[in-house]
Amino acid sequence: MPRLPVLGFACALLVASGVALAQDATKDLHFGKWGVDLTAMDNSIKAGDNFFLHVNGKWLSTIQIPPDRASIGSFQQLQILSEERLKAIVAELAAKPEAQLPPEEKKLRDLYDSYMDTAGIEAAGLKPIQKDLDYLNGLQTKEDVARAMAAIPLSTISIYNIGIGVDDKHPDNYSVNLYQGGIGLPDRDYYLSDDKALVETREAYRKYLADMMTLANIPDAAAKADRILALETEIAKVQWNRADRRNADKTYNPMPVSALKTLAPDFPWDSFLAETHIPLTGPNGERQVIVAENTAFGPLAKIFAATPVSTWRDYLVVHYLHTFSSYLPKAFDDRDFAFYGTVLTGRTQQLERKTRGVRLLDNLLGEALGKLYVARYFPPASKAKADLLVQNLLKAYEADIKTLAWMTPATRAKALEKLHQFTPKIGYPTKWRDYSAYNVVRDDIIANVQAHTVYEWNRDVARINQPVDKSEWGMTPSTINAYYNPSFNEIVFPAAILQAPFFDPTADDAVNYAAIGAVIGHEISHGFDDQGSKYDGKGVFQDWWTADDRKNFDARTAIIVSQYDAYEPLPGLHVIGKNTLGENIADISGLAIAYKAYRLSLGGKKPPVLDGVTGDQRFFLSYGQVWRSKYRESAIRTQTLSNEHTIPEFRVIGATRNMDEWYSAFNVTPGQKYFLPPQERVHLW
Repeated sequence: MPRLPVLGFACALLVASGVALAQDATKDLHFGKWGVDLTAMDNSIKAGDNFFLHVNGKWLSTIQIPPDRASIGSFQQLQILSEERLKAIVAELAAKPEAQLPPEEKKLRDLYDSYMDTAGIEAAGLKPIQKDLDYLNGLQTKEDVARAMAAIPLSTISIYNIGIGVDDKHPDNYSVNLYQGGIGLPDRDYYLSDDKALVETREAYRKYLADMMTLANIPDAAAKADRILALETEIAKVQWNRADRRNADKTYNPMPVSALKTLAPDFPWDSFLAETHIPLTGPNGERQVIVAENTAFGPLAKIFAATPVSTWRDYLVVHYLHTFSSYLPKAFDDRDFAFYGTVLTGRTQQLERKTRGVRLLDNLLGEALGKLYVARYFPPASKAKADLLVQNLLKAYEADIKTLAWMTPATRAKALEKLHQFTPKIGYPTKWRDYSAYNVVRDDIIANVQAHTVYEWNRDVARINQPVDKSEWGMTPSTINAYYNPSFNEIVFPAAILQAPFFDPTADDAVNYAAIGAVIGHEISHGFDDQGSKYDGKGVFQDWWTADDRKNFDARTAIIVSQYDAYEPLPGLHVIGKNTLGENIADISGLAIAYKAYRLSLGGKKPPVLDGVTGDQRFFLSYGQVWRSKYRESAIRTQTLSNEHTIPEFRVIGATRNMDEWYSAFNVTPGQKYFLPPQERVHLW
């Protein structure tokens, strides 16, 4: 059953989706003489007609997406470099005599070896999971089904997802959080839309369900697949849409645990909660839970009660097989990839096993692996430079807030107070995770994966009544990403993103400010986006705005929604502006603040012209370049329908066309496609 991370709600820069350049991991991380690849540009396309293509057009016309990737680009190229470095670390561990391996390093090697033992996995067949399959196939009552949905080692699907998070209104306390769940496709629209591509995806999903059950020797698989798809369609009908699910005002619904029986009386909560081993009483009496999509809970319970146990058995089994497909014989792994890899993202072949192996280590023992990564690839000098960059961006944000014409002094004071309370985390944790309670064996990958799930869950439950540990990280050091966590009011930058092409010591300052500076500005801006702005400087979910300022802010963000709704990544497929609003605000504001920081860094001096390119031009070209990427059509569709991030092309176009300086830098004039009249450009921060 899906579990929720302790950090709960965090706004990340992007979601990597198995994408990279496969051949030479170190190639072209340093672009051109001063940081921009001028040979990638297509000057036949005017900046105002499509700035993304203007910057990257020639590169896009020649680059090929490798068959095992959903896309290719700057982020992905750095992702591959990170993976290659992790492989080198694993190779060093393999070369060490076992007696010389410290306990954590031995766990890393044993976990990796258990995953790489494909001959052993094939020989074992379904034996490692037979006990689980027998358990699921033996469910007799609705109470049995509820227990199975909450069974920690099984990690199968549930109509309700549960996790230990942080209480938004009391961020020093852990909380029990409940969310809607129950579907195997990326979003409810995949079940409900009549769009031709999504209808075809549903049919492919139906066949996938049947094939997975056939592989497991389950009889009458086609009819059972029909019933499972019909069940998930009913679940999708009562689920909240993505825009409502990201609204903190709507999803913070605390109640005593006993109130779940009133909210959704048709579900056996006692059986479900007992399986989690969460203590239902705390220091202050009855445990409180925080329910997200509260109006969906009752209808979900009615669907649960109306569905035969036999259908729930099949539903749980096939989703269990999906969860563990990567650790089962090749037939299961390949069939699962054929749907989730090929149909949904367009990839035609799996990543090599070694790459998937280091990704597994990063997921399950990420800080043990990250400790080795940092020691080799993130020297103290890199951390010091990143610290300075973050401070420069925070200073630029402070200067900006002080001069905002649309914000009243009362709200401005609170915004500055919040900014001064930001906690930057750079590179890696100050306190590493203790994995001593996680047991790893050399010859059983299924046992290792299940043991990890139990380890993480027990760790969360054991500290549920303790103060929140705010030193924790939600990403590993080797992750090519960054995030803002509103409950901690922190901005977090893993080591792996703090290098070229995002930060290149050999590049011009304008290039670095638009690359890593925009990344930093993006994460700071999440503290002031449409949802992050609902949390104060101490991470408390409470309103600190005057009514007029909030109304003014909402009017401006409504314009952003309309702008992005108009973008059309594929014919007939539009960006959903409400779904991506937080990220779009962070892109627009982050780029504006990075530009302000760049100008401040000049100290009033005029930047040089390099190869005929002005400082402002270099700044915007760098931003367009860092987002250069080429996506498969199915990956574009999946991201647009189910992800909070707009695809890169419109992240570049959407942010630049709202900046006055971009127009003057590239002589963008009325009549060009993405020209916005000055009064329609959104300036937030």
